[in-house]
Amino acid sequence: MSVKLNINPDQCIACTICVTACPVTAATRKFRGPKMTGPALTRLRKLISDDDNMLDYCSNCKNCDLACPSGVPISTLNMIAKNEYYKTHPRKSKADYMLAHSENMGKMITSIPLGATFANLGMSIGKNLNMMKAMGIAQDAKMPSYANESFYSKFKKFKQVSYPNKVVFFPGCFINYNQPDIGMDLVKVYQKNKIEVIVDEEFVCCGSPMVAGGYLDDAKVNAEKNVSRFKYWTDKGYDIITACTSCGLMLKQEYNELFDIEALETCSKRIYDAMEYLSILADNNELNTDFKFDNKKYMYHAPCHLKVQAIGFPSLDLLRQIPKIQVTEADAGCCGISGSYGFKADKHEISMKIGAKLFKKIKSANVDYVLSECGTCRLQIENGSGKKAIHPISILKQAYDK
Repeated sequence: MSVKLNINPDQCIACTICVTACPVTAATRKFRGPKMTGPALTRLRKLISDDDNMLDYCSNCKNCDLACPSGVPISTLNMIAKNEYYKTHPRKSKADYMLAHSENMGKMITSIPLGATFANLGMSIGKNLNMMKAMGIAQDAKMPSYANESFYSKFKKFKQVSYPNKVVFFPGCFINYNQPDIGMDLVKVYQKNKIEVIVDEEFVCCGSPMVAGGYLDDAKVNAEKNVSRFKYWTDKGYDIITACTSCGLMLKQEYNELFDIEALETCSKRIYDAMEYLSILADNNELNTDFKFDNKKYMYHAPCHLKVQAIGFPSLDLLRQIPKIQVTEADAGCCGISGSYGFKADKHEISMKIGAKLFKKIKSANVDYVLSECGTCRLQIENGSGKKAIHPISILKQAYDK
């Protein structure tokens, strides 16, 4: 397995549409834009051995990829260059490794009695004493708290009805360690549709935060482990689902862009966003629509990492089948968080500036809750708007409850 370093930057026609689509470029002059750090400088990197640290300001939000008329994976060129840059340059922040390898922290915390309680208390005290800032974490960022029990642990205690139709669920780090109830809501929704959910504890972090942090070698190791398990399950005829849009993008698309792994292309065709999978059931008139009414008002924010998958907005399509529900699309651009980008002390102000339009729209909308599939998007929305943010799968689960 190797990193793909042979993406042709000459496919870029220098139209600069990617620059106009880049939320970071609009928010700060510290970043010269995806065209310059991506295709333009990739040509020069073949001739020079050094680079500048402007690459660090690319958040890997994928808006440049979405806008490019030539189909150049601009953000991937940036991530490959960032990886090469940090092989010979010191890191700005002590937090880089920790944020890129959040699974390590989750494993450690869940292995210790009362680990989540102490970790959450420690983060709170750390903020009050300005210790987070010293580590490179923004004082004002809303950090994810740890759950007292992981999703894997909760899942083992849940008694499913066995059905012929089965899917394999890739929970990802955020659902497993931070918000396991989302994973349990997913299992219950799929059970309502007579689908049994399989969980494989040999899955590891998808590697998305590692890629964004410039740790491609570590992401490669995880990709190889996951693809091995994907092949095992897809060879048995099972589809794979995930409820995190960043995990989904990584597994379905970025693995293919970044790595040469045997069997990856075949496996990736059987990986679905969890809401996308349910939407396919709906299209085939196979979705259980025995919903109770929901008279609350919601605003839906589509994560950037969902948009670039080109699967539409399946959550909106599904939620609008619930009687009396009122769901409006925010359509206000990137929230600014981009995984762990907005948690960093030197990026938090930029991230909040990027999300300002969205926060303003939410505040003026008079809705009860905001909906989004991305875990860190939800944290950023809560931090910027003051409104509670929920995964759409949890609204479906509530609608099935009688």
